[in-house]
Amino acid sequence: MITGIKGTRTTRIRRAAAVSVTSGALLATAALTAAPAQAVTAPSIVAKGGYVMSNTSGSTLYTKAADTQRSTGSTTKIMTAKVVLAQSNLNLDKQVTIQKAYSDYVVKNNASQAHLIVGDKVTVRQLLYGLMLPSGCDAAYALADTYGSGSTRDARVKNFIGKMNAAATSLGLKNTHFDSFDGIGNGNNWSTPRDLTKIASSAMKNSTFRTIVKTTSYTAKTITRTGSIRTMQTWTNTNTLLSSYSGTIGVKTGSGPEAGACLVFAATRNGKTVIGTVLASTSYAQRATDATKLLDYGFAKLG
Repeated sequence: MITGIKGTRTTRIRRAAAVSVTSGALLATAALTAAPAQAVTAPSIVAKGGYVMSNTSGSTLYTKAADTQRSTGSTTKIMTAKVVLAQSNLNLDKQVTIQKAYSDYVVKNNASQAHLIVGDKVTVRQLLYGLMLPSGCDAAYALADTYGSGSTRDARVKNFIGKMNAAATSLGLKNTHFDSFDGIGNGNNWSTPRDLTKIASSAMKNSTFRTIVKTTSYTAKTITRTGSIRTMQTWTNTNTLLSSYSGTIGVKTGSGPEAGACLVFAATRNGKTVIGTVLASTSYAQRATDATKLLDYGFAKLG
């Protein structure tokens, strides 16, 4: 009898312990389920405008005055390159003879340049590198003159800028307008962080564009007016994120008295691409810092 009672008491203790353990596990699970995942805190940036999105889904990850129209500086050249690369039957090896007008233009405007030499024959591919790496306004002028239609240089440039605006319209952008091929506008050259990001995202679908904007430096060999070969100075990409932020794949800097310091940026990590824009930051260093914060935040949001 004593044995039987002891066995029953032991069984009851074991059952009670099992219930206690199970209840504890359920409570712990409930606590974990109830606790929300820690939210990623949106960063504070100095730039007056900013926008970040997933380049895969197009989903918005960050906004700051994302639809406020601002001067864009040389980030305009993203559209310049996009329009050139969209030309039918484009021959990247086509040679363009550098005109004195291109050189005079950058001198007159004290503009960034690729230091193209008058009389040299430069390929379209080389002009695109000169456009996007050192942000050459002379290269931009040469491309607009080459791919605009018209009997005069002014007419061709005007036509090319028309193509830039048509491309913006085709992307459904309502807060973008171009009145220049390089960002040195006449008061009507503006866009927004959201629109510029969408322009860059579209441009990045072109393999030649992607190759160019992730290149840190490029040296061109051109044919001089006498037929000899000239090695031009090495063009260095003005986008410092290429060397400071792991995974950076582009895209373009910009600056100006009205524009401030601008940067359209993109990076890929773990198969995910984040792309965005900062406009009107306070310095070249600060625009890079702003962009770095936004890239980190974008990747954290994507998980």
